[in-house]
Amino acid sequence: MQLRRQPGLPFILVTVFLDTLGFGLVIPVLPALVATMTPDKQSQAHWYGLLLGSYGFAQFFSAPLLGAISDRYGRRSVLLVSIFGLGFNFLLTALSPWLWLLLVSRLIGGASGASFTVAGAYAADVTSKEERSRSFGLLGAIFGLGFICGPVLGGLLTTYDLRLPYFVAAGFSLVNWAYGFFVLPESLPADRRSAIDFAKANPFLALVALSKVQGIGNLVFVYILTAFPQFILQSTWVLYTTFRFGWGPRENGLSLFSVGIASALGQAFLLGFLLRKLGDVRTALLGLASSSVAYVLYGLATQGWMIYAIILGNLCGFVAGPALQGIVSKAVDPRHQGITLGSLNSINSIMGVIAPLVGAPILAAVSGLDPADFRVGATFFLAAIAQLLALGQAYLHFRRRRLIQAEVTG
Repeated sequence: MQLRRQPGLPFILVTVFLDTLGFGLVIPVLPALVATMTPDKQSQAHWYGLLLGSYGFAQFFSAPLLGAISDRYGRRSVLLVSIFGLGFNFLLTALSPWLWLLLVSRLIGGASGASFTVAGAYAADVTSKEERSRSFGLLGAIFGLGFICGPVLGGLLTTYDLRLPYFVAAGFSLVNWAYGFFVLPESLPADRRSAIDFAKANPFLALVALSKVQGIGNLVFVYILTAFPQFILQSTWVLYTTFRFGWGPRENGLSLFSVGIASALGQAFLLGFLLRKLGDVRTALLGLASSSVAYVLYGLATQGWMIYAIILGNLCGFVAGPALQGIVSKAVDPRHQGITLGSLNSINSIMGVIAPLVGAPILAAVSGLDPADFRVGATFFLAAIAQLLALGQAYLHFRRRRLIQAEVTG
């Protein structure tokens, strides 16, 4: 059975790469597109935050439901629907002349944006518990690889037309859908499928249930505190570098290219080494500590070159997520991987709502300051505080769990 399912992992990696390539294409472009429809920097920041938040809002409610559906009917069909919806989102954005239609397209994209969640469940289906964290790291590395190629390509395409990256992203989604339809095998056999529990598919109840799983507990809170600064960075990066360094889509594409390189190196190579030497727990703590320092340095950077030095120095920061995800995945029933990872993705989704709605007004408030003023980095200082809280909570959780295990074995 295992030999029959092994080829599925390379297939899912290609699917994730094509998906993230299309998504990465448009990241450095959206702020510039919004700027063509808004009168000033403050309006641009507020609308940009609203558009990012709407995507996370839709994804928050859809991710656990689609994860539960994939537990019942298999991963393949849910992936195909998700990829199609994302492609339609890109096409609608490319054709939209109005901000309200951009908002509709973002809601559609968020509602169908469970491809990474279901891909994680797919990877869990075809790997052993011992290899789970490494598989998630490989998945994250491929995700980063899409961001290596996507943003820089998107930045280059804007030199021809600002909307061209969206048309190209829609084309990649079509290729991805065709690839999945004709090549991707199902990973979840019939004897491991479970009935849909709509109560558990409720994103709020799913998070509560996940927090009660033995061995996880407060890790859900850690995951929340870790996701918030990540989405602060993602949702404010392009506007921050535009306001502070005067970067455009091309420069932002190159910076995100560098983030993708660092993510791929950290998760494909460094993660495996750290897991062998330190284990899941210490690897997660090291990653959280590294990211905390990096967020402070991003906020203090006054020259564009400093951003690249910080990215390179924060390779360990990219290993915390896969390590935490692996710890959670190994603690739950194999039949419920889809809804579990859907619940984790719901955390990402709700942070995708909260972070831009918090970060965009802060950026709007500092947009008129001198670029050298340290207050321009306020969003990253907030991210650093959240990450430090996550580090402290994770340390206390693992220390408490170790003491309990010592009492039981003693």
